[in-house]
Amino acid sequence: MKFTREDIIRMVEEEDVEFIRLQFTDIFGTMKNIAITASQLEKALDNKCMFDGSSIEGFVRVEESDMYLHPDLDTFTIFPWRPQQGKVARLICDVYRPDGTPFEGDSRYILKKVIKEAADMGCQFDVGPECEFFLYHLDDNGQPTTITHEKAGYFDLGPVDLGENARRDMVMTLEDVGIGVEASHHEVAPAQHEIDLKYGDALAMADNLMTFKQAVKTIAKRHGLHASFMPKPKQNINGSGMHINMSLSRDGVNIFANPENEKELSKEARYFMGGLLKYMKGMAAITNPLINSYKRLIPGYEAPVYIAWSTQNRTPLIRIPMTKGEGQRIELRSPDPSSNPYLVLAVCLAAGLDGIRNQIEPPESVDSNLYELSEQEKKDIGLERLPENLNEAVRELEKSEFICNVLGDHIVKNYCKAKKAEWEEYTNQVTQWELDQYLYRI
Repeated sequence: MKFTREDIIRMVEEEDVEFIRLQFTDIFGTMKNIAITASQLEKALDNKCMFDGSSIEGFVRVEESDMYLHPDLDTFTIFPWRPQQGKVARLICDVYRPDGTPFEGDSRYILKKVIKEAADMGCQFDVGPECEFFLYHLDDNGQPTTITHEKAGYFDLGPVDLGENARRDMVMTLEDVGIGVEASHHEVAPAQHEIDLKYGDALAMADNLMTFKQAVKTIAKRHGLHASFMPKPKQNINGSGMHINMSLSRDGVNIFANPENEKELSKEARYFMGGLLKYMKGMAAITNPLINSYKRLIPGYEAPVYIAWSTQNRTPLIRIPMTKGEGQRIELRSPDPSSNPYLVLAVCLAAGLDGIRNQIEPPESVDSNLYELSEQEKKDIGLERLPENLNEAVRELEKSEFICNVLGDHIVKNYCKAKKAEWEEYTNQVTQWELDQYLYRI
């Protein structure tokens, strides 16, 4: 929906909006905001709201800290979960420097830059994410646990699915804020759920994913539950992914479809997929940003491990769903919901566009169960593995000149610095596993 400045001022007055949250996202995918009262709205719409960028990890140093928020008027939404007297609304903002130039550490800006590259090629990037999460109990102090009394599985329904009512309220709330939901259901693991967002434009979808997480957590808490987007909160069960279905359209027509042969991808789709496969190792630190992310990417739990594609099974990195024609799309299965959606969509689109520009052909599809192939069989078909841990993923990012150029020096430097510190802190831990293994016998 397109809004003018006058539309926003009128809606704030007519709807009794008292607070407006000016939201933005840091490089790690954490939502931040500054709240203003309605009396300060015009100042915000004049792009005059300033904040201290040095207080946001990965933004800027103290000596260059002044940053300005430029609201995107089309993102104006009134939160249905806040009080209905003195309502709360939000505007998602782009971050600018005092000289009026976009801040190169703003992940939304990075996505907008790559979207413009697609537009210059006459294309629109459309995506549909499938978001998984867990619903766990809170303890007596209101802190999250990994406890659930539920034993439901894939596509189960109430009363076995104890989170059914909470999930229904989440879907209704998302619809209330203008986020279309295509489907929702219980996932494989106990207390695991999936909500699939309606296919749409990439920038709006990244914005919607940030709002989605906020809405899901808020509604879960109302039900006395904690919604966790942690990729692998428990051992020996499936982790949570954020599969991303993607396609390019030109003049409203999906160019991934091949009208001459409904069973085949178009050459643009093949090249796009070729780009994704080529740059996947360098993208992994973005699509799977946590140490915990790599506990999910192991054989046996429906998560991808190897860099391959298929139309017939769900073990490879990329799956081509059977839907054809206008529904033709590529499904990337590695991203998880802890990631920054702006950066994820930016690197996916950039890799795919490079594939199209340079006509990068993907390898042959691998239609057998990749988990069951022998080491020799993997070697024979040249099967490469995704990075096995965050440290390896960061090294792959640093050596990928292409992905570094997409993200820019500022984000790469600050992102990698933080992730290396995270890895070092993790490796210095003495875990319960080590105590159980070594304390009694050494």
